[in-house]
Parts: sequence; C-alpha cells; structure tokens
Amino acid sequence: MNNQQKKWLYLSVLSVVWGSSFILMKKALIGLTPIQMGALRILIAGLFLLLIGFKSLKKIQKKHYKHIVSTALLGTFFPVFLFAYAVNGIDSSIASILNSLTPFNTFIIGALAFGFTFKKRQFIGIVIGLVGTVILILKGADLNPNQNYWFSILVVIASIGYALNVNIVKKYLYDLNALSIVAGNFLLLVIPAFIVLFFTGFFNSLEFTPTRFTSLGYISILAVFGTGIAKIFYNKMVHLASPIFASSVTYLIPIVAVFWGILDDEKLSLIQLLAGAVILIGVYLVNKKR
Repeated sequence: MNNQQKKWLYLSVLSVVWGSSFILMKKALIGLTPIQMGALRILIAGLFLLLIGFKSLKKIQKKHYKHIVSTALLGTFFPVFLFAYAVNGIDSSIASILNSLTPFNTFIIGALAFGFTFKKRQFIGIVIGLVGTVILILKGADLNPNQNYWFSILVVIASIGYALNVNIVKKYLYDLNALSIVAGNFLLLVIPAFIVLFFTGFFNSLEFTPTRFTSLGYISILAVFGTGIAKIFYNKMVHLASPIFASSVTYLIPIVAVFWGILDDEKLSLIQLLAGAVILIGVYLVNKKR
C-alpha cells in the first residue's frame, strides 16, 4: 500500500472511530460526571498506550519534550475535558459538527504562526465546508431550542487546540514516529489525570451499579479505540499528509456522529443532510490534486 492509499485509509478509519466517540461520550455521561469521564478517558488510554508503546519512549530526544508537552495539553488534555462538558450540554451530533471548525483553524494558524503555505483552492474548500457546518448548526439550534448553546464555545476552544496540535506535530515532531509521540503525550498525562480523578471523589463513592458499570464500559471503549489507537493513526496520517488533509477528518466525523445521533433519537432534518453533502464537497476541494 503506497502513502497515498495509506493516508486515505487512515482518514476513513478515523472518521468512523472519532465519529462514534460522541455517542460513546453521551452514554458514558449517564453514570459519570464530565470531569470524571475526561480523567478516566486519559487514564485508561494512557495505561493502554504505555503498555504497547513504552519501548518507543527511548526514541524521544531532549529537544522533543517541549513539543511533546505542548501536543499533550493542546491535543489531548484540555480537549478531552472541554468535549466532556460540551456533550453534557448539547446533542452529541451537534458537538461533532462544531468540531468541523478544526480545519479552518488549522489553515489560519498554519499560515500565520507556522509558515505553511496553502493554495487558494484549499481555502475555498474550507469555506465551503464551513458553510455546510453553519447550516447544520443553525438548523440544529432550531430543532433543539431547549439546549444551552453556550456549551458550543467549549468545542470551538477545543478545535483551536487541535489545530495547534496538528501544526506542531507536522513542523517540530516530523522525525518521531506516531507511537513515540502518543506514548510521550500520555506519559505526561497519566499522573495529572489520576490526580484530577482522585479529587472528584470517584474512588470514595466507587459503587459498581449497573449504570456506572455500563458507563465505565463505554469510556473504556472510547479510551482504547477513540483516543489510544486513533491518536496513533492520526499522527501517522499527519506525517504522510498536509495539516489541512489531516484535520479534514473533522469534516467526515459529523456524518458518522449524526448517524449515531439519529439511532439515539436526536433530531435531524433534510436540510442538515444536504449540508453534510456540502461539507464533503469542501473536503474534496481541499484535497483535490491539480
């Protein structure tokens, strides 16, 4: 399989895995608080990644660690908690749609702060994708007037963190393999996550009721697949493709997330389906060759 095929494979897999992560968060929140869910997600994913990637840590050099710290905080730690609170306040499908702001932020940050160059066609594709995203958001607000859309700000902040993360990985960690980067990230995050979880009182009230047990099952699946394995795939894709291509996975995530939302009785209109098609057109323009 050549690099072109690999990057599209990673894009497809990540779209399905991360698209499913929003409904998993929603289900996990039935028996956990947002901060408990965020801490457990990091802790479980961290233990899994250190188990399979501990040997890869020796590849990390001293010059890498400041960027490892940055990517750990911007690409994992803060977004995990921001999304936990966001999904607690708005529909999981709407949160996934708002996450589509990541490519736009990647474009702006990459051009202004990291010196990356982008073609006019890529900018047009991002704008088209964002138009589709805005339509989805506005229609979602009409269909769900009882939800607090102030929580959407948390997703926007998280998308800026993701945008910074992908640019840092591309520019400063290009000489590290994906597993080394992710294992390094979680080596730094496991202890802080445990401390956060401890102060939530999680261990003091550790009662395995059916609801809590089910929630722990959902967060375990999310942590291993949606955070652990997916992070490895994502960093592999970043090494093979441009930052814009890598971040365009967030255009496809809402399609999967909305599918799960429909199955969970979240509302979706025909206009939102059409807006999803507009997003895909934007993805095509961003990644189209001359």
